[in-house]
Amino acid sequence: MRPQKTFFQELGSAAALFSDGDWIESKDQDSSGNIRLIQLADIGDGSFINKSNRFMNIETAKRLNCTFLKKGDILIARMPDPLGRCCIFPFDEHEKYVTVVDIAVLRLKENYDNSYVKHLINTPQIRHEISIQSTGTTRTRITRKKLEKLRVPLPPLAEQQKIAAILDAADSLRQKDQQLVERYTALSQSLFLEMFGDPVTNPMGWKTAKLKEVCNKITDGTHHSPELIEFGIPYVTAKHVKDYGLDFHAKATYVSQQDHDEIYKRCSPEYGDVLYIKDGATTGIACINTFKSPISLLSSLALIKPNRLTINNYYLCYWLNHKGIKEKLIKEYMSGAAIQRYTLAKINEFIVTLPPTTLQNQFAERIQLIEAQKQQAQRSLEKSEALFNSLLQRAYTGELTAKMAA
Repeated sequence: MRPQKTFFQELGSAAALFSDGDWIESKDQDSSGNIRLIQLADIGDGSFINKSNRFMNIETAKRLNCTFLKKGDILIARMPDPLGRCCIFPFDEHEKYVTVVDIAVLRLKENYDNSYVKHLINTPQIRHEISIQSTGTTRTRITRKKLEKLRVPLPPLAEQQKIAAILDAADSLRQKDQQLVERYTALSQSLFLEMFGDPVTNPMGWKTAKLKEVCNKITDGTHHSPELIEFGIPYVTAKHVKDYGLDFHAKATYVSQQDHDEIYKRCSPEYGDVLYIKDGATTGIACINTFKSPISLLSSLALIKPNRLTINNYYLCYWLNHKGIKEKLIKEYMSGAAIQRYTLAKINEFIVTLPPTTLQNQFAERIQLIEAQKQQAQRSLEKSEALFNSLLQRAYTGELTAKMAA
């Protein structure tokens, strides 16, 4: 279902101002200046991130005839990632902020709601259209003129405000859920550091060993892609391994018993084993296998079976997921690689710190309590994300307010 055609207008028709940011070179910046330079890193997918820390002075800003941002302006990223994401500028200081050329500034006329338009631009339908209109291969971007020409549903102001209120409430719910997940993540990381210190510098002087010396087996999944079927034996790949745990059922894949039996001969995951992404964009993420029944693995995953007398599986998982360890392993074992990948031979050689097993086991007991709460929060986040995305789709089609009016 599409919105009423009479509501479709070019996005530029809603603009009191629609301009590119300013062309500001390094020589124009001044760390002691009082004009903040808003950059792509500040533009979140629906929210302002407030991350950058670049400045210029007022004299340079006026000499370059910069456009000063106003509270309520919509900032649209003309480069990834994702391309076309937008947010509302939140600050109201006069002549204190400008932005770079790769961000478009949309200042709406009085009869348009900026929250509605922000949500509208971030819908999958408009994001898809932006992708179609983009140019470039290595540096994809969309021009501001093409953004102006986007055909978008712009109903009367009262309806825009109703839609925006619903979407704002749903967005607030998912943000609260996301913050709760992040707090549990921070608590887990804090507990690890409190008990073991920085695993990179090893300030407590724990013993070290090669990973192969403290594991009963290190292997990987099948190197041949089996035929997927609707139901069967769970087939776990890199897309299922998250730093918050194994997330299989959202994108479940299955193989036949026959294919599983063949894979299982060399790769036999058991409950509590560590699954580790060894190649691809998400290389370096580890999680615990929570399946109590048999599963099959793809070759993008390493199967690590810790010797529990020497190293606890939860300790190993958090050691592998530590940001500093990830960076260290990339530097030492993936240097110069064109493709992000660890071979099994290199994984075997990882040098891991070994606190006393009693301390590792204490950590595992405490971390499982935290993870149980985090998984509940993660499930709540997935539900609120699904609700928000559903409402976003229905807002674009006009179905959201149509049902309210019925």
